[in-house]
Amino acid sequence: MALATAELCDSNAALLGSDLRVLQPIFQVYGQCRAFSGPIVTLKVFEDNVLVRELLETRGDGRVLVIDGGGSLRCALVGGNLGQLAQNMGWAGIIVNGCIRDVDEINSCDIGVRALASHPQKSYKKGLGEKHVPVHMAGTFISNGEWLYADSDGILVSKTELSV
Repeated sequence: MALATAELCDSNAALLGSDLRVLQPIFQVYGQCRAFSGPIVTLKVFEDNVLVRELLETRGDGRVLVIDGGGSLRCALVGGNLGQLAQNMGWAGIIVNGCIRDVDEINSCDIGVRALASHPQKSYKKGLGEKHVPVHMAGTFISNGEWLYADSDGILVSKTELSV
């Protein structure tokens, strides 16, 4: 069960702004898991989802894939097949600084997904991008190995695992 972001902010107030950051409220909520958390795996791509599939084909072990898609609203980086793959491989969630598609399929998956919007067009398949690199999105830097907490109130990123 995921910890409530409001409670995490209250009980870790001394960390806010440095070791604990709140992402700007720019993401739409998708997937069946409205609240999720886990260690972060970062990915930086632009309108190309080959590396997204590569990572989601690995064991998730409760991790959260954070995809910096450059904020592109011109195509989708995650669709229903990748949502199902993420669920099957044990990923807790996916954050997309970009778009998803196959919303009804993703909403039937038992994972948490946040994205800027939905878009019917699929992405390119060139295999370009970077794995496990710091990314900047929603007003903050996010590094591989940090912790992400998401629920209906918002999304937090912490340098370490938190408790209330």
